[in-house]
Amino acid sequence: MILRATPLRPITRNMLNLDPPDHTRLRALVHKAFTPRLIERLRGRIQDVCDDLVGAVAVKGKMDLVSAYALPMPLTIIGELLGVPEKDSLEFHKMSRVIAASSSGLFDTLLAFRSFWHIMRYFRKLIAQRRANPQDDLITALVQAEEAGDKLSEDELIAMVILLLFAGYETTVNLITSGTWALVLHPVQREKFQQNPELAGSAIEELLRYTSPLDFSSIRRTHEAITFGGVTIPAGDVMAAMVASANHDESQFPDPEAFDITRDPNKHLAFGQGAHFCLGAPLARMEAQIALTTLFSRFPDLRLAKSPESLQWRKSLVFRGLKELPIAF
Repeated sequence: MILRATPLRPITRNMLNLDPPDHTRLRALVHKAFTPRLIERLRGRIQDVCDDLVGAVAVKGKMDLVSAYALPMPLTIIGELLGVPEKDSLEFHKMSRVIAASSSGLFDTLLAFRSFWHIMRYFRKLIAQRRANPQDDLITALVQAEEAGDKLSEDELIAMVILLLFAGYETTVNLITSGTWALVLHPVQREKFQQNPELAGSAIEELLRYTSPLDFSSIRRTHEAITFGGVTIPAGDVMAAMVASANHDESQFPDPEAFDITRDPNKHLAFGQGAHFCLGAPLARMEAQIALTTLFSRFPDLRLAKSPESLQWRKSLVFRGLKELPIAF
């Protein structure tokens, strides 16, 4: 609701909240700046960041996986990709966590409003800097992106950059953390993962399905009455598809509560589907695969430092992830 308020309305002008033809136009423009070549050239940098992070904690014998590894890696990568100075990245993380918890009460909603306002002001200044002094980063590429003579408006630029910032690391943090949690709690699958590098790709797909870093899709309003699954949804109703539930649908996945990194086929909905399929899916897959293979290769005896029952999950209606994951090695 707070995003519909007039000062924050520009944030709603992103691909998740729009349908064709607006969505088609925005995706075409952004796709020109978010190319597979740009993503692939990050592979070496992702590996270097992961190696540095595990190297920094190796002598300690323990760490909180979230704060020491799962968070700083994707936050570093998306910050560098966008062109956000490193000194500002942790501040964005703090604001992101406030926004993610905005559904839990009036006070949290007001804090989220303030965070969104600060973020918008920051990116207006940064976009203006990139117009005057272009750099080799994604914000500059978005500023310069053209398709049939069209460009992103100022509001669309801000909405897109904020979407890419949050989507570019929040879900990946959850995927790396929950992925570690799932592998540790399933020793047979963990052994397969550690002994068979060729299974890394299918393991990430199963972790996306099994842990579902994102709970539900963007919200939509029905234009006309529709009957689905024997239930009629009236025109004008607000609805959201529960991605986490769909990924455990017994009619689509045999034995859906079983964690199996060799599952095939595995047509999960973690990245959405159709026209709204996540533009950053290749980056998220690459980051998670490198992060988890590096972690379990460097620390083959990794174990939880607290009982599974004592772990706390974040309070959010959007993201699904652990607050912390203490591990020892």
